[in-house]
Amino acid sequence: MEKLPKIGIPVIILLILTIVIVAKSAVTIDSGEAGVLFETFGEGVVTDEPPMGEGFHIVAPWNKVFVYEVRQQELFEKMKVLSSNGLEIQIDASAWYEPVYNDLGNLHQSLGKGYLQRVIQPAIRSAARSVVGRYTPEQLYSSKRDAIQDEIYEETKLILSKQYVQLNEVLVRDVTLPNTIKDAIERKLKQEQESLEYEFRLVTAAKEAEKVIIEAKGKAESNRILSASLTDKILQDKGIDATIKLSESPNSKIIVIGSGESGMPLILGNN
Repeated sequence: MEKLPKIGIPVIILLILTIVIVAKSAVTIDSGEAGVLFETFGEGVVTDEPPMGEGFHIVAPWNKVFVYEVRQQELFEKMKVLSSNGLEIQIDASAWYEPVYNDLGNLHQSLGKGYLQRVIQPAIRSAARSVVGRYTPEQLYSSKRDAIQDEIYEETKLILSKQYVQLNEVLVRDVTLPNTIKDAIERKLKQEQESLEYEFRLVTAAKEAEKVIIEAKGKAESNRILSASLTDKILQDKGIDATIKLSESPNSKIIVIGSGESGMPLILGNN
């Protein structure tokens, strides 16, 4: 009876040590995450092997695992930058990014978990300043929104190309100008629109006038040709034809043959 407690104590101690070791060695990586192994008695961060994937893993208790989210993430940025003429513009943008999965070890070794603040934010701010500085407020407000969005994306992507981070998209959500500049631009755009409408009306009126002139010239030319073709002989023949038709009508009338200046019959009246 006295030997049982002496045997039980080492077993309990061994069981506790086993639980502690298993707890220190077990690593569970959730969905959308990956782990970077750090070997304390090895060469440190493992960079020549793929990161640890989702699920349950057992590692040596003296090693460490750093877990990273590898899904696409979003960064919101409000930036104040200067246009080409030195006016302050506020850009509201967001960036979609994710770490390069197979380079997760290199990312951890060179930048660590603060890679968002260390490289992504400075990169997008630098690109935004560079791109917006090429345009006037009028261009930013009206027609160049898509252009600056694409250019910021390309420049940011170039900066991040060797930082083990993948940039998927940059979206410019809003461009805010000072109220005085915004009002001036809107007035200018309205005046330009009114000017275009006025020019359109002038062009339309000119084309309508040209159409009337062309029609009038055509009619005048037609009358000239017709007048030139109507000789006295033709007119007499037509008059005779008309007289014959009138004489054949049922209405009673008096016709004097050869009494006109041209020898044409005269119709004196109806009874």
